[in-house]
Amino acid sequence: MLILNKTAGVFSKPSKRNMYEFLRSFNFHPGKLFLHKLVLGIETSCDDTAAAVVDETGNVLGEAIHSQTEVHLKTGGIIPPVAQQLHRENIQRIVQEALSASKVSPSELSAIATTIKPGLALSLGVGLSFSLQLVDQLKKPFIPIHHMEAHALTIRLTNKVEFPFLVLLISGGHCLLALVRGVSDFLLLGKSLDIAPGDMLDKMIMQKEKEEGIEKGQILSSAADIAAAVQHTVACHIAKRTHRAILFCKQRDLLCQSNAVLVVSGGVASNLHIRKALEIVTDATQCTLLCPPPRLCTDNGVMIAWNGVERLRAGLGILHSTEGIRYEPKCPLGADISKEVGEAAIKVPRLKMKI
Repeated sequence: MLILNKTAGVFSKPSKRNMYEFLRSFNFHPGKLFLHKLVLGIETSCDDTAAAVVDETGNVLGEAIHSQTEVHLKTGGIIPPVAQQLHRENIQRIVQEALSASKVSPSELSAIATTIKPGLALSLGVGLSFSLQLVDQLKKPFIPIHHMEAHALTIRLTNKVEFPFLVLLISGGHCLLALVRGVSDFLLLGKSLDIAPGDMLDKMIMQKEKEEGIEKGQILSSAADIAAAVQHTVACHIAKRTHRAILFCKQRDLLCQSNAVLVVSGGVASNLHIRKALEIVTDATQCTLLCPPPRLCTDNGVMIAWNGVERLRAGLGILHSTEGIRYEPKCPLGADISKEVGEAAIKVPRLKMKI
């Protein structure tokens, strides 16, 4: 039975007949022989409906995504019930497109991995409900995915990165630093206290619009200056906090003294100004800076499927019964040692931020 948050409202599950028709649309006749484990990943944590099929060697066999950006731009932000309805309207098509592109029939899947935390309750519910119906029909293992864990592990799909490594996750809704010691073994070093980098720019802008009496559709006279100032301030702030995290980890022998790896992921990781600031830090601390390609920094089905592969290979969190599974709109990542980091009171050397 699917247990839902009281604030999430009532979800309409896909009917068994609809799911049966969906599965009938695939060719189940013997075809290409797959020697590797195959995972279908489904992502609906916020405003993108995404799915992908990835094998255990990291090959992306098929993927599809439906962005809701245009709709939410008209309303000035994401309205959860609207996002929910758009997920409902598109999830079956997106999963079907990903499977069709992969030339994999649902019966050949090794497992189905789906984001169940954290995120918008109404959005998470759609992906989980659809996935549970699919799992029930196919009798496949289910792998619940932590959205931030998926972002953190994406780099292991594109680069040969061994544990442990430091990860900085920066996006419109999240900002955190964590040490990744294993597939599901994280030490949270710090996180945003009030607002994430991607969200901050919008709220500064709104304040200035009121000051200048700007009407909808007009551009602030100081738009360029605000953008440059905020970008530089955010870059320097993130760089300093990351520098402290690296020094802390090396001081406690949590990272190698040389050739340690800093991974930066999330939508804001695509910002070249911020990347340059972090390069200055990694150069000064003898670290290697790695970022997934931009298309894998934003929310996508590939990272969810890959996280499923990682957990499948490690034998972690693989469910053969989904009874009582629930989504979690708010959920921490790993063990929080941020208080310990603060108490260490590490002095961070001043670096020249010539960006």
